[in-house]
Amino acid sequence: MQPLKFKPILKETIWGGKKIGTFKHIDACGNNIGESWEISGVKHSESIVANGPYEGKSLSAVIATERHNLMGMDNYKLFGNEFPLLIKFIDASQDLSIQVHPDDYTAKKYGLPHGKTEMWYLLNSDAEATIRCGLKEEITPEIYKQKVENETICDVIAEYKVKADDCFYIPGGRIHSIGKGCFLTEIQQTSDTTFRIYDFKRKDKNGNYRQLHTKEAAECIDYTVGDDYQTSYVPTANQGVTLVRCEHFCSTVYDLNEPMTLDYSELDSFVILIGVSGKALITDNEGNETTLCEGETILIPATTQQIYISGTIKFIETYV
Repeated sequence: MQPLKFKPILKETIWGGKKIGTFKHIDACGNNIGESWEISGVKHSESIVANGPYEGKSLSAVIATERHNLMGMDNYKLFGNEFPLLIKFIDASQDLSIQVHPDDYTAKKYGLPHGKTEMWYLLNSDAEATIRCGLKEEITPEIYKQKVENETICDVIAEYKVKADDCFYIPGGRIHSIGKGCFLTEIQQTSDTTFRIYDFKRKDKNGNYRQLHTKEAAECIDYTVGDDYQTSYVPTANQGVTLVRCEHFCSTVYDLNEPMTLDYSELDSFVILIGVSGKALITDNEGNETTLCEGETILIPATTQQIYISGTIKFIETYV
């Protein structure tokens, strides 16, 4: 089975910008594209294959046909025809809302199938771009409610000035916000559940304030205070550097200027490659050839034993 590429699902938002069209080399992309959903199994926003014999088919249709060949034996037993990850590029020309996502336990209390744990990897962002992530001082649910009401909730959230290659892990329950000027890739559980806490008194295109979910958020927030919420790693050329390893996904960054073979013979999972910069030719053990360049995302099936990468490229590898 050959690697799959998908048609991007472009999402227009009130806070979106112009970076995604340039990054993905898409003409006439629009000026308010906040997100490009690269691989999605979310109902009503499902990815469509753009290459090969499955061109025009939905991701779930391919999974229903290929089953464990695409997903891996254990993944298919656990998730069935539901793809477990959602991959996005996000361009914020304004601050996104202060928000939180439920973890798996809290999600089930609300009748939701999954929580939403995610990670961010920063791309070329504006010089003054910032990320808010995690509480920097102890508060109680009662103090949280007061700070939302008097619009001072941002005062207790850690804020980071960010640049390309910075990384953040956001487990379900961690309060966070993507700041103005950020451009990033997001890897997350398949879920579109967001509890919006504070939205800077912003109105939508119809002049209405967007819905807040302060009560639900209060039940989801992890009130633990951490020392540092930014992922620490040492960028290293021509070898994989681990970014995140958690129960929902494992992500590694590669920055290559020489050929490399990646061996997946012992891995019982699909693999996703997300192009950050540069371009490469990828050849698998079956002889299938696929290009990967910045702004592209490809899905490598679980049957693939190894891939050979030639070119100058930086990419993120992620799997379950």
